Amino acid sequence: MTVTEFEAVPAVEHAPRTPGLVVMKFGGTSVGDPDKLKRVAQRLVAARRSGSKVVAVVSAMGRTTDELVDLAHRVSPTPQAREMDMLLSVGERISCALVAMAIVDLGGRAISLTGSQAGIVTDSSHTKAKIVEVRARRIHEALARDEIVLVAGFQGVSADSFDVTTLGRGGSDTTAVALSAALGADACEIYTDVRGVFTADPRLVPTARKLDRVSFEEMLEMASSGAGVMMARSIEIARTHNVRLNVRSSFEDDGGTWITEEDDPMLEKALISAVVHQREETVYRVHGALPAALFSALASSNVNVDTILQSSDEIVFSAPPEDRAEAARTLDGLGARWEARDDLGKVSVIGAGMKSHPGVAAKTFATLESEGISPAVVSTSPIKIACHIESHHVDAAVRALHDAFDLA
Repeated sequence: MTVTEFEAVPAVEHAPRTPGLVVMKFGGTSVGDPDKLKRVAQRLVAARRSGSKVVAVVSAMGRTTDELVDLAHRVSPTPQAREMDMLLSVGERISCALVAMAIVDLGGRAISLTGSQAGIVTDSSHTKAKIVEVRARRIHEALARDEIVLVAGFQGVSADSFDVTTLGRGGSDTTAVALSAALGADACEIYTDVRGVFTADPRLVPTARKLDRVSFEEMLEMASSGAGVMMARSIEIARTHNVRLNVRSSFEDDGGTWITEEDDPMLEKALISAVVHQREETVYRVHGALPAALFSALASSNVNVDTILQSSDEIVFSAPPEDRAEAARTLDGLGARWEARDDLGKVSVIGAGMKSHPGVAAKTFATLESEGISPAVVSTSPIKIACHIESHHVDAAVRALHDAFDLA
């Protein structure tokens, strides 16, 4: 979940603030068809005409990435990771070029750049690359020419092989936040199909309330626990480099949710900020492996480990279902005895206020017990209580906990 490679880059860490510069990121639903692309162009032109210097990061249109993945598997049952990166990087390039065309038609000036042209330099881990450096010379030159800069999200270029790489899930968010840090932007605005960050998934809990502000610490826990509005990697970069984030709707005029430092005077220290869930998360129990060797091997295989618990005779950890094959190969390669449960989801209660308020755990477990739910694994942090429960209980647990903590 950490991004130490990025954190080590002095050019990013010490980037001076550039007054009036804003980085705006638009997700796939925001650029899903030609009319939406034109609306994005209008928003960018309006921002430029209001006096802001504008860099925009765009995702692929709608379900383009999913369609490309499906196409690859129809051609090859086991497509090579390098070629998948070449293929999947196309979607964002299409969006960038089309938005740039629309900006020019509106009388603006624009240039579209691929990830490599924009200076997004990564390691060589295909399909899950990490940013190691941002060389933003071409972006600075375009801004000096009074152009709106469109950058293809989700992609970069390997520093070693010069191959195209992609950044994995949430890669366009990662691109936008990394550029914001490297350019010293005033803010990074994340435009999506929801109005901001909510106290629970509003599709599951209709009474969920939009949060006006949330701390980096809380948002990082929420993202790593299943909140799909942003990925944990991008929140970690924002926290490390103090990039102010604003998650807001592409389709409504709303202030959205600001994600900021915990000492922000406008930030309310609510007891509980949100109840977050994942309907599926694989839980592994491992015997006969040393922790250092186990987690080093999992990291080398790009398995995204979340919960970790250790007792005298076993190690318990969780990972996303999509990492199941790599995790199994890694565990078998270590010669460990292991078993996995694929019938579990996770429900997490998150809030900075629980640091100073006792009784949150008691209410959490009493609420689950009243619903007839018994957690298989429980893990905690100073601001989170996470319970792995059977997947078919997840929805009921979220609704019950949301009510119990009066979050509506």
